[in-house]
Amino acid sequence: MEARDIIKRPVITERSSDLMGEKKYTFEVNTRANKTQVKHAIEEVFGVDVAKVNIMNYKGKYKRMGRYAGYTNKRRKAIVTLTEASKEIEFFEA
Repeated sequence: MEARDIIKRPVITERSSDLMGEKKYTFEVNTRANKTQVKHAIEEVFGVDVAKVNIMNYKGKYKRMGRYAGYTNKRRKAIVTLTEASKEIEFFEA
């Protein structure tokens, strides 16, 4: 898998914005990617040093639309902690 295939998108929520102050960034990643692949992909794409990666799996939710029912896609979320010497990741350029 290529680095751009592993990282899908950043997760921007109120909680993840608070964690950015502690150099922790949240990304939605490929469901088949492991911690090592996520670490190398973040380092390659953003040019930073990664200290730690935590990964969480989310099951799809059951949803109904009239008489049709099904599940949403399952997701995998990674919280990446950068080293103290590393530069920060800029999502919003001023």
